[in-house]
Amino acid sequence: MKPIVILKRSLFIAALIPAAMLALCFYQDDLTANPIEFITHFTGDWAIRFLVITLSITPLRRITGWNPIIQLRRMLGLFAFFYATLHFLTWFVLDWFFDFRQMASDIVMRPFITLGMATFLMLLALAVTSTQKSIRRLGRRWTQLHRLIYVATATGLLHFWLARKTVVDQFQVVLVLAILLLGFRVWWTLRKRINAPTSAVS
Repeated sequence: MKPIVILKRSLFIAALIPAAMLALCFYQDDLTANPIEFITHFTGDWAIRFLVITLSITPLRRITGWNPIIQLRRMLGLFAFFYATLHFLTWFVLDWFFDFRQMASDIVMRPFITLGMATFLMLLALAVTSTQKSIRRLGRRWTQLHRLIYVATATGLLHFWLARKTVVDQFQVVLVLAILLLGFRVWWTLRKRINAPTSAVS
């Protein structure tokens, strides 16, 4: 069995552990004194973590030269969407219980909810178009569309910060990692543009 297959299966199982932990807490009635807040924070935290992990795949491929690792990106991105969906449903069902008028007011009046909804919609667009059929149909536009992951990461982190109203340790770690990964993306793009004229001359 190829190493990438073993790694992919291992990561798939590992990515389900947070969901299993949440289910266990629910079964044991151990969701703290404020279950809705606990579930909201837990699912949101993991959505952000998986977004940043997804962002790390391309830099790792470029640094290591191990191209098969790119096969992990779609799966990890879908797990980010999975936990973001749980996060959204907690707000949609448990927090407001399908009260669309109040939810609309919440989105308009509270900036962190606005950012959270925008982030979720971007992740929804990325998840829906993550198939091979979408890649073939959209062509170059697919690459442009999937650059939304950088915007979604930025809005997701801002949503996280505004919602918590404080800078917790894990936010600092995730923020630093995200800045480094986005910085690598900018550096790599500039490097390609600078080297392109040189290559053309040669």
